Order: sequence, then structure tokens, then C-alpha cells
Amino acid sequence: MKSLYSKFLLATILIMFLSSIAGFLITNTYYHQVTKPKNDAKNVAIAQSIIKHINEVPDLNLDHYLNTIGDVGYQIYLVDDHNMHKFYGGNYRVKDLPVSTIQNVLDGKIYHGMRDFPRETFVTGFFANHMSNTVGVPFQYHHKNYAMFLRPDIKLLFNEVHTIMGGWTLSMGIISLVAMLYFAKLLIRPITELTSATKRIANERFDTPLKIERKDEIGQLATSFNTMMSQLQENELIRKEFISNVSHDFQSPLLNIQGYAGLLKEKHITDEERQNYAAIIESETHRLSTLTKQLLLLTSLDQSSRRMVRKEYSLDQQLKTTIQKYRWWLDEEGINLSMTLEPTTFNGDAGLLENVWENLLTNAIKYNHLNGDIQISLESTIQEVIVRIQDTGIGMSDVTKKQLFERFYRADESRTKDGTGLGLSIVEQVVHLHEGHIEVISKLGKGTTFIITLPHL
Repeated sequence: MKSLYSKFLLATILIMFLSSIAGFLITNTYYHQVTKPKNDAKNVAIAQSIIKHINEVPDLNLDHYLNTIGDVGYQIYLVDDHNMHKFYGGNYRVKDLPVSTIQNVLDGKIYHGMRDFPRETFVTGFFANHMSNTVGVPFQYHHKNYAMFLRPDIKLLFNEVHTIMGGWTLSMGIISLVAMLYFAKLLIRPITELTSATKRIANERFDTPLKIERKDEIGQLATSFNTMMSQLQENELIRKEFISNVSHDFQSPLLNIQGYAGLLKEKHITDEERQNYAAIIESETHRLSTLTKQLLLLTSLDQSSRRMVRKEYSLDQQLKTTIQKYRWWLDEEGINLSMTLEPTTFNGDAGLLENVWENLLTNAIKYNHLNGDIQISLESTIQEVIVRIQDTGIGMSDVTKKQLFERFYRADESRTKDGTGLGLSIVEQVVHLHEGHIEVISKLGKGTTFIITLPHL
């Protein structure tokens, strides 16, 4: 497979080649359309100025004068009406001037050979040393008719220019190519570094950020790449911590189940002890089941492709159903529950929001005092609905409030041994999915209030 550098080199050479051809064709068209007629007219004017000087000086030595003109850079072919002819200045490489053309000039017509020269490339057309590639003008000298054909001696006038132009073109091509190769190297170097960094990421090495300090698009790409690398590193730490927490949370109840199941096999235990051990095994099994369900729900919520199933339903009726579901627990703990629920129709994912109310209500029961109180209210406005769940329980410290929604966080292991540390994390994600927000007001020993605000959409 070709490298990006070799492709860039090939593309550069190809572009230079094609642009040279395109530039040549454009210049050639301009030469034929504009430059040739102007060049022809200019040389006709020069030839006429030479004849004017001949006519103004009657005793002029024609041969000497034309030799002088030839020496300063012109090729002249002179022919009279007796077919006597002579060359001045440089010689013509191709003597292709038709007799009829000579006769027409002798008859008083002007010959525009440069303008009407066959359409060839401008290099060969401009520099073609042909007698037909001249201008011809008539004149009289000492009562004789002459035809003078003239063109600049390109070899004499432009020999040094040819060398300079050739050297300039070659130097420009080489310098351009070297500069483009150097620029390509600079351009591709950070891409090579990005490739190496990508391989390091594939090997789970996130501790080597890119050191590319540029302000262009590649610099922006490098900055985004470093941000992505930092995020991946953070995600990797979160993943490892998550796996560690999950392993610990599964291991503890499994060890308890294993230990108490072993004790149940003992023959000398009493019926009361057997009942206690069975109750512990049942509790730990319930804890594992709850943990598994919550992990599955969190995984579902974490997937960006998950779409909420919004539909309009009675939010106040959902809250009543949730309260009724845990009425037995409220009676068991002697907790008094009061509620003020406005009839409210809400457009949301009923299944997800049911998890929110269950988690908050069970927490309010779990962390309440015996014979405590819980107050639940539902208010609805045009813009939003507000649900408040307030308890008179143990409350929480400021440190606990800051970490409350972190996964697997439990403020007091001894007090929350039957919890998973995932419930409030689920609550927060579901509320955010509904574009709402959650507020916690709590004081240690004074109870806790959760305020959930959900916008009408």
C-alpha cells in the first residue's frame, strides 16, 4: 500500500505537469489570438520606419545602411524588380518565400507573414527562422522598385534570454518540488504521530498525549484527539472501578449465601437458627436480584442509541400506585404518609419514571425513623411538573450530598447493607433523560427532601 507521502509526491508532480501543459495551451491560444497580430504590426512599423529614412536621405548608401540594420539584430532579404536579391544580418534557415509573394510586395502590397504564419505552438511559431515568417514592405530607391522582407534575428537578440529562461524554469521546478516535498513532510508528520497514538490507544495506553502545537485544522484535530484520549482514560478508570464495585457487590452476598447455606447443613442447629439463616439467604438473594436489574437498567440508560418511549399518562395515578405498592412496608414501620397530588397528565417514559418514584419512596422509608412521616406532593404548571418527596429520617451530611448520585456510593455500609448504591444514580439519569433536574435538601438528623422538576414537552 502506498504511503500518504508517496501519494502526495505523485500528486504534486502530476499537478505540476498538468498545470504546465494547461498553462502552455492557454499561453499558446493567447499568442495566436493577440500576440501574433501585434508582433506583425510592430515589425511592419519598424520596416516602414527604415524605408522612411531611406526616402528622406537621397544620397544614402543603401547597402551600408541595411548592413548596419542587420548588425543590430534584424534579418533582411532585399529583392528588386530585376530579381536581384541580397541578405543582410543573420541567415534564414528555411528559404520558403513564394515568388508570387515577392511579386505582390514589388507591386506595392504589404506582406503580413508573421500574422499569417501557420498555426503552430507559439515556441516554434515565434522562433521559426523561415523567410515566410517575415513582414514585407515595398519601396523605391533611385527609380527602382524594391521588396524588403524583415524579421528580428531571434538567435542574436534572445540567445541569453533562452539560457536565462531555461535556467529559471528548471530552477523554479526543482525548488517548487523540493519545497512541496518539505511541506508534505511537515504536513504528514503530525498525521504519523496521530497514527502512532491511535495504535497506543488500541493497546489501552492513554498516558502519552500528542504534543502538536498548531493553530490549523491538524492542530484542532490533535486537540480533539487529546481530549478524546483523556476521556477514554477517564472512562477506562471508571470501567475498572465499576467492575471492581460490581465484583465486590456480587461477591459479598454470594459469600453470605454460601456460608449460611453451609450452616443450614449442620444437624445440631435449632429451628430458630435455621429460620434466621434462611431469611438471610433470602435477603441476599433479593439483593442480588435487585442489583442485577439495576445494572441492566443502567446499561440500557448508558447506551446512546436507547430511545425513550414517551406517551401521555396520568402521573398522579402512577404515584398513587407506587405508594400503594409499598403500603405494607409503611404499616410495618409505622410511618405516616400524606400526599397532595394534583391531577396531572404528563408526556414521558412511564416505565423509567416508575423507577424514580420507587427508588425515592423506598429510600424515604428505609432511612426514616419508626413512626416517622413522609410527605409527597405533585404540582403542575403550564411549563413543568414538580414532585416533592420529603421524609423525617436520618438526613445526610454535606459530604454525602456531594457524592449522592455516584454509582455504588453508600454513605454508611453498616446502615445500607441491603442497598446497592445504584438507585439514586438511576434516578438522576432518568430525570436528565426527561430534560429535568433534581434538587436535594437535607440536614443530618432532620430528614431529606427530593425535588424533581420535569418540563412539559
